[in-house]
Amino acid sequence: MVQAVALMCVFGLGMCFALLGSIGVKLMPRLNIDQGRFGTLISIFMFTCLIASLVMGVVVDKIGYKPVAMFGFAATALCIWALAGGKTFGMVALPCLFLGFGAMALNTVGNTLIPQVLFGGANPAAASNLGNVFFGLGLFLTPLIVSFLFKRTTYEKAVAALGVVVLVPIILTFTAKFPAIQAGFSIGDAVALLKEPVVLIAALTLFCYISLESSFCNWLAPYGKEVISRDFPSMEANTVDASAQQMLSIFAVAMMAGRLIASQIGMITDYGSWFIAGAALISGLIILSMTKGSALWTSALAVCAGVAFAPCFPTIVGVTYSKHPGNFSSVFGIIFAVGLAGGVIVPKTIGNMAKGSSIQKSLKLLLPACAILIVLAVILGKLKGVAG
Repeated sequence: MVQAVALMCVFGLGMCFALLGSIGVKLMPRLNIDQGRFGTLISIFMFTCLIASLVMGVVVDKIGYKPVAMFGFAATALCIWALAGGKTFGMVALPCLFLGFGAMALNTVGNTLIPQVLFGGANPAAASNLGNVFFGLGLFLTPLIVSFLFKRTTYEKAVAALGVVVLVPIILTFTAKFPAIQAGFSIGDAVALLKEPVVLIAALTLFCYISLESSFCNWLAPYGKEVISRDFPSMEANTVDASAQQMLSIFAVAMMAGRLIASQIGMITDYGSWFIAGAALISGLIILSMTKGSALWTSALAVCAGVAFAPCFPTIVGVTYSKHPGNFSSVFGIIFAVGLAGGVIVPKTIGNMAKGSSIQKSLKLLLPACAILIVLAVILGKLKGVAG
């Protein structure tokens, strides 16, 4: 049962990260805001995630997995329901703010349990890749569900349905038996982990990768709408919106497939840094193509990006776990907190750039992140582990 809870946690995390990107094409006209203010909503959510990641890592090491998992499912559902009813920027910004705490509770529980409870803890990078297939499932189903419901019911009911979906797995936590935790850290102890080279380089590596993934999760659908509307001006508005939302689902399916394949590679923990570096190189070439391509290629490029992104996050987590297993909830909390700074800064910057240009051209901001990710991945692979 604990395996199911871990998988449902990362599933819920995928829903959280896909939420704004999935509803953005409807939310912006509903609130009468431009791309810049929509980018602000993304930054609000990501900034809260940054703070909450550090807090939740320490909390798990203090009180255990079960209460944090229960909080994560309940808080996420409540925030989605509040978001469904929001009719002004302020009414939407508030649940975006608190959503970060629910999302990071699910994230910390799921991504620190998975390397322990899958494959018997023997291949953490492969386990993390397999577990994060369910992150991709959440990423896939969220835009698919709202795209389907937007055609058949009101905005409020369509978004509220997502809250019901994310709340259901809380039932599993009541009967699950969780692993024992080690002695807890304080937040000061967790921050002090950044002095250790493995933790510092893993944190910076996640900073680059999360800059990429959060930008795609939040801007892929608006990017699709922009290029489809430009290249097919006679297409009906609802069809354009649905096609744009489905691009995020296509991206998520490709990511799931890529992670499933990566989970079957027995040597991925030992050679994880090279997998990450190679994926970053391919991602850069795909993004470069997206900044220049037409609407005819958007779906194909979304698929390629999903496959290229797939092994990066779970392999970074798995390699870090293999090098620093001790108090891993706190380790994960701090590296993810630093990583989320990329999600705070980069998607918002893309939105600001898009106001005076276009989303398509603004994606070039992601190219330096790909280049730096290659370098950091190689360094992470060369660092020696820390005894647990």
